[in-house]
Amino acid sequence: MCPIRRTKHAVYDLKYHFVWIPKYRKKLITEEISEYVGKVFQEIAEEYEWQIEEMAIEKDHIHLFIHVPPKYSPAKVVQIIKSISAREIFRRYPEIREHLWAGEIWSDGYFVRSVGDKVTADIIKKYIRYHKTEAQKPEQLGLWD
Repeated sequence: MCPIRRTKHAVYDLKYHFVWIPKYRKKLITEEISEYVGKVFQEIAEEYEWQIEEMAIEKDHIHLFIHVPPKYSPAKVVQIIKSISAREIFRRYPEIREHLWAGEIWSDGYFVRSVGDKVTADIIKKYIRYHKTEAQKPEQLGLWD
């Protein structure tokens, strides 16, 4: 579990669950490639100061649960991971290109969901509603109470 983190101008706890597939949902990811892809994902995360909390690399899809700073949009995160990992996979396993018509390993699309530990959407809605009705009170509202 990642603690709340800080940058110069932000305090954050941003976690995303990403899922994407190889092009044409081909079952290209062998056990050997899976191990290599996992290492590549970890290297990318270290370089960009992200933390991978969990990952599953299956034959025909990827699950990645990752903690990232707010300067990276979810679209940017997945673009970085897909582009670097594709380059490294093709460099190490050039024979994979034979199975792909366009020479791209990852499908263009992806699924992403933001994830919280204890702060659910319902808690945020309740906090905002309470804040609207209690705005005249002088005490500070406690989001995490």
